[in-house]
Amino acid sequence: MPMSTANVWVRALRGVPRLSREEWERGGVITRWLIATRAAVLIMTFISAALAGIFALRARQFDLGLWLLLTVGLLMAHATNNLLNDMTDFVKGVDRGNYYRAQYGVQPLEAGFWTLRDAWRYALVTGAIALACGVALVWLRGGLTLPLLLIGAFFVLAYTWPLKYVGLGEIAVLVVWGPLMIGGGYYVITGTWDWNVVLGGLPYALGTTMVIFGKHIDKREADLAKGIRTLPVLLGDRWSRIVALACMVLQYVLVIALVIARFFTPIMLIVLLALRAFVITFNAFQQPKPAERPAWFPADAWPTWLVAFAFYHNRTFGLLFLLGLLLETSLRIAGVLA
Repeated sequence: MPMSTANVWVRALRGVPRLSREEWERGGVITRWLIATRAAVLIMTFISAALAGIFALRARQFDLGLWLLLTVGLLMAHATNNLLNDMTDFVKGVDRGNYYRAQYGVQPLEAGFWTLRDAWRYALVTGAIALACGVALVWLRGGLTLPLLLIGAFFVLAYTWPLKYVGLGEIAVLVVWGPLMIGGGYYVITGTWDWNVVLGGLPYALGTTMVIFGKHIDKREADLAKGIRTLPVLLGDRWSRIVALACMVLQYVLVIALVIARFFTPIMLIVLLALRAFVITFNAFQQPKPAERPAWFPADAWPTWLVAFAFYHNRTFGLLFLLGLLLETSLRIAGVLA
């Protein structure tokens, strides 16, 4: 039975749903944009933008207008990158032959739901919105904003190729979701570059990077066959899992260290509530992927595996991190904390 349009939107915001051509065509522009941009993962960018805003609020230099421009610009830039990613892989023939990307959710180009020309229209409009927000921020803030915009544009255009193909994609994600989005976002809002903010945002950026890392471990063999040398392809399965788990542990270590250093208050230890999600994720990374989907594993998520656990951990940790920083900042503004 075809899903209703509203149901498709909800599922597109929770994952990358499988749907029929009829549902695709009936859904209209919004449905197609949500599906094609993989809107569910945009939450990671929103959290980075939110963290930049809260850090600015903590410094009592928050500007709602600048933050809104920043947030819309970053979300549209991420969406543009996802569109370009699928377009590039389609043109290079990567997604042919039941490649991993086409297994866990619809790839509109590979499924024949739209043409490259259609995809280009969406990418150009989405990219134009991102660029317009960036230009507005350059005009309003100046200073380092233009270099930050140019660096961001480079990663949007170069992530899929060549960076992902030479083991630099994961490093690019760490740079983008940490120093660029959080540190750069803080600069755009406040006009000040603060390395403490960059360091403070690193625990969340590590979690985001591990989502990509988990995805690339899942499709390591497929990427190897296609000549795509992601970091997990270069490291091998065992070392990739070790590095991923070490980075997740580092998320907690960094928060504790920043509390000891008094950059954060003990309120930020709320992230320790994510340890349950970490244990579940840790156990998954310790075991080989099952040959068949376990009954308890969401059907819509299969055949993804480690990326699903990494996303679950990152979402749990990230929301607690965001909540802790918001609580801490609120108490500082209220004068309860120094």
